[in-house]
Amino acid sequence: MTDLYAQAQAASAYIRAKAPLQPSLGIILGSGLGDFASQVQSPITIPYAEIPHFPQSTVVGHSGQLVLGTIAGVPVAVMQGRVHAYEGYPMPQVTFPTRVLGLLGCTTLIVTNAAGGIRPNIPQGSLVAIADHINLTGTNAALGPNEPRFAIAPGFGERFFDMSTAYSPHLRALAIAEAARQGFTLSEGVYLAVLGPSFETPAEIRAFRTLGADLVGMSTVHEVIVARHMGLQVLGLSLVTNMAAGVPSLGQDTAETIHHEEVMEIGRRVERQFTSLLTALIPQL
Repeated sequence: MTDLYAQAQAASAYIRAKAPLQPSLGIILGSGLGDFASQVQSPITIPYAEIPHFPQSTVVGHSGQLVLGTIAGVPVAVMQGRVHAYEGYPMPQVTFPTRVLGLLGCTTLIVTNAAGGIRPNIPQGSLVAIADHINLTGTNAALGPNEPRFAIAPGFGERFFDMSTAYSPHLRALAIAEAARQGFTLSEGVYLAVLGPSFETPAEIRAFRTLGADLVGMSTVHEVIVARHMGLQVLGLSLVTNMAAGVPSLGQDTAETIHHEEVMEIGRRVERQFTSLLTALIPQL
């Protein structure tokens, strides 16, 4: 059986040899948001392909490199892109980078994604703080043998672990307050994850709305499950890059066809607001 902990240790040792700084904050950048990594000062960039056992992203908009340095004096490790289960990766590989971030010293994780909007009053182009999630991917990142050595704090690393505050209310409140200071509203919402890669059908979106979902996407929840197993505090941010299937955009009567290119374009449009929020927020975390 593969020793996942030993592989994560080997990956973190390689990264430490390349970049001696110990990050306290990990950031995972989703589709269309990768340019935020340019905010890292004195950056050391390591392609995922060089890191032992690290999975390689195959999706457009995910650069596939780890950037270490500082932002506003805070040591950070920024993932420019992630891998997804729909690319064919088993769940231990999908969440492997999150494990490595914890072993590098990160105690806080900011996880971001591009999402489809289910609630009409959260329009395309909105940033949303994730308050909770619904996992409809059909699997769980904690499947398999439990590995308590991944715990970064006492009381974590257990076989059965609490997910009632998977997304830190404190970190979310800081983000909402910072957004208000910058003159925009950071809504809160429930993120529902599906396996993908096909976008959802209108019937599925109607079902998801009934379940209480505000956003839908194909990532994030398993990284958060692993982060909470280890004991990291999590802030989740979604960028609504498109309205979900069957949901018309604000001011329109009919829904539009969804394209991945649109996801990338909206990410570029909201980049300044996203960068401003995160840059101001990081020292507060």
